[in-house]
Amino acid sequence: MFPLSPMMNSSTIPSSLRTVFVSCLITGVVGCSLLCSAAAQTDCSDSDNPLDTDPPKTISPEQLIQRFTAEESKVRDLRAQYSFTQDLMVQTLSDNTVDGQFHQVTQVSYNDKGKRLDNVTFSEEPTLRDIRLTPDDMEDIREFMPWMLTKEEAPQYKLTYAGTQHVDDLDTYVFHVEPLKEEKNKRYFQGRVWVDNREFQVVKLCGKTVPDTIPKKKKQPIEIRPSFVSYRQFIDGIWLPAYARVDDTLRVGVQSVHVREIVKFINYKRASTPAHP
Repeated sequence: MFPLSPMMNSSTIPSSLRTVFVSCLITGVVGCSLLCSAAAQTDCSDSDNPLDTDPPKTISPEQLIQRFTAEESKVRDLRAQYSFTQDLMVQTLSDNTVDGQFHQVTQVSYNDKGKRLDNVTFSEEPTLRDIRLTPDDMEDIREFMPWMLTKEEAPQYKLTYAGTQHVDDLDTYVFHVEPLKEEKNKRYFQGRVWVDNREFQVVKLCGKTVPDTIPKKKKQPIEIRPSFVSYRQFIDGIWLPAYARVDDTLRVGVQSVHVREIVKFINYKRASTPAHP
């Protein structure tokens, strides 16, 4: 998001992420880049259940990484066989009252080569207060909120086993994720992933995209990317991206702007002719 006047023309929460993954309070999420500073960021370690840092008993962390990144590659390929709706809502608030909004609905499908096709079916004129969405915000929504840590992506990251944690009705393995190095003009995920101990697929991720962008000119603000949290839903035997959220107070100069963003990936429908990634 950019701390200027709006410029870009840029529901139900899905039920049961095996039974009720979204029953947790999905606090602090953003898939947007912000050319301003964040006053409060999502705490990815925040949970009602403690993190057990003991090593896994029946499998090594290295074996876990190999298994779940391979499963993530399968999920990526299978998702390209579905069409779905991407429903984006961004709001600015004064106290608890919405004083600005941008709502966009996109129908997403994939061609027979696995290329994503976006068809915007609804996009309202934004009235967001003191901010506007940037192309990087939209890329975060498309690519990083539903991010998948595949076996192809894994070599670019340092994965550190953090422990096990019970999340709603799921038992999960938790890993810290950070890029091994940051190449110019390329963005990465940094944060945590939660891996279901039965399907060995990611069911939750929390973090941000990096690096933050340092402006070339002194008067330009730094582009800071706040943290987001994203959840998946168990559909047709796989965990597909379902819901992401941010709720943050952002500093724009001397002003504070309360921003809330919700992204839903819903109405998954299997294509009659599967795409070939």
